[in-house]
Amino acid sequence: MISVCMATYNGFEYIPAQINSILGQIDSGDEILIQDDCSSDETIEYLKSLKDDRIIIEINKSNLGVIPTFERCLKRARGDIIFLSDQDDVWIDGKVSNVMSEFCNPRTMAVVTNAEIIDNSGAVIHSSYFALNNSGAGVLKNFHKNSYLGCCLAFRRDVLEFALKIPVGVRTHDGWIGIVANMMGDVVFLDKILLKYRRHDKNVSQMHRFGILDIVKRRALLASHMLRVMVALKLKMQDRRQVGGKI
Repeated sequence: MISVCMATYNGFEYIPAQINSILGQIDSGDEILIQDDCSSDETIEYLKSLKDDRIIIEINKSNLGVIPTFERCLKRARGDIIFLSDQDDVWIDGKVSNVMSEFCNPRTMAVVTNAEIIDNSGAVIHSSYFALNNSGAGVLKNFHKNSYLGCCLAFRRDVLEFALKIPVGVRTHDGWIGIVANMMGDVVFLDKILLKYRRHDKNVSQMHRFGILDIVKRRALLASHMLRVMVALKLKMQDRRQVGGKI
């Protein structure tokens, strides 16, 4: 079973194209989990109008922001493989099938696909997010600069055991999930353009510049949380070995 986790907020302008691009790639037993952060536009009305049982909507009681909203959505996921999705992108045909084939390797804990970057009208402004961001796997590499773009990320459900609760102060939920997945096993960076990644002035996930002191504090905090996960993984491995299993 696949769970697609999408946080929404006033996304009606772009969400029809995104939802339609996903529905055609998932099966009847899969789910699209919508966690809405108190939209005031037609987002929820549109989603309800589709009358598709795969779309399951929950609305926050108050505006929580991006990370808490995604976290609530992830806690609802029932699938063995979880895809993160933004509300304003477009999945290219073959995204799901290409990603799922990578999970045939039991060591693969997460898959990140490449994307072309488009503007609000859909025009391509960069042909490869990987090339632009120098994306790639590796815990240390992504400790310094995040390559785990959430809208391109899918991961095994097992990752949630160690990734939730998302630590307070972590800059991005996708960066944290990606690092945890990489600490647990392999992360595949699949260099195929399988997403149209939209950048516009309404994006929540804009890139920011931080001062050196803020960067040092954030990295120290991230390192402390990574150490906690490392200890938890080691303890679980020891427990599995005692009963003759493997992590």
